[in-house]
Amino acid sequence: MRIGIDLGGTKIAGIALADDGRVLAEERTATPHDDYPGIIAAIVRLVAGLERAAGAPGTVGVGIPGAVSPLTGLVKTANTTVLIGHAFDKDLAAALGRPVRLGNDANCFALSEAADGAAVGCDTVFGVILGTGCGGGIVVGGRVLVGRNAITGEWGHNPLPWPRDDERPGPPCYCGKSGCIETFVSGTGLSRDYQRATGKPLKSEDICALADAGDAAACGAMARLEERLARALATVVDLLDPDAIVIGGGLSKVQRIYRNVPAQWEKWIFGGKATTPLLPPMHGDASGVRGAAWLWRPEETRRLYPQN
Repeated sequence: MRIGIDLGGTKIAGIALADDGRVLAEERTATPHDDYPGIIAAIVRLVAGLERAAGAPGTVGVGIPGAVSPLTGLVKTANTTVLIGHAFDKDLAAALGRPVRLGNDANCFALSEAADGAAVGCDTVFGVILGTGCGGGIVVGGRVLVGRNAITGEWGHNPLPWPRDDERPGPPCYCGKSGCIETFVSGTGLSRDYQRATGKPLKSEDICALADAGDAAACGAMARLEERLARALATVVDLLDPDAIVIGGGLSKVQRIYRNVPAQWEKWIFGGKATTPLLPPMHGDASGVRGAAWLWRPEETRRLYPQN
């Protein structure tokens, strides 16, 4: 049995999976606010509850909104800022009495969809999160690529490619630069672009609903997002040439993206023609927690817990 934990800003979700991906148990709890020891204690309780419900022990993988620095062994770039500067994997392993694997939440999403989701059977998969921000993860041969600096897949903090004059220098990004892909194609970027065009502040989901209803301003904002996303993903195809690209996050529910982006990205992809599928997620919001469980491969879990 493999246990996955998805550590979010407001909730911690847990799942126990069988080797074949069947859900054996699920639980969730609120994330203790600004309380590092409290977060560890909450995960320990969650794991214990999942094991009681499933009737067996298991390996533990945890998805976090950040990464562990290979230089220091400490968490960096985490949206849950209380984790930053801590050896979270070691502290949690000590509390659980077993090894723990951590993964960036975008990496966990990509792994889930590659393992038994929308991109199952694909060797190279790029998973992209289009939510409040914009992140990415790469899976090759069933394994997440983490990279020397633990930033593989941070596609959202590259500059928007082939920018037009009215897109320069681009909106400021929290990373300290301007014009990052994230500032254009995230839900936040869509809201900002719509407000710039209309003067009206709206949430991205409301803009999508207006576009579905035929509102001209909302349709214009969606068309700009799709064209920018086509440019941005064209660079992914040029560099990685994945067998599939899977979209997660709030904007993954917008069906027009899957039609309109591939129809435009061939203008930017080297050589023109591309057969790369752009796919919605199979597991939706559960992809993160499932991917955390998949940080341990079934054969590794069986070796550690043969009694399962």
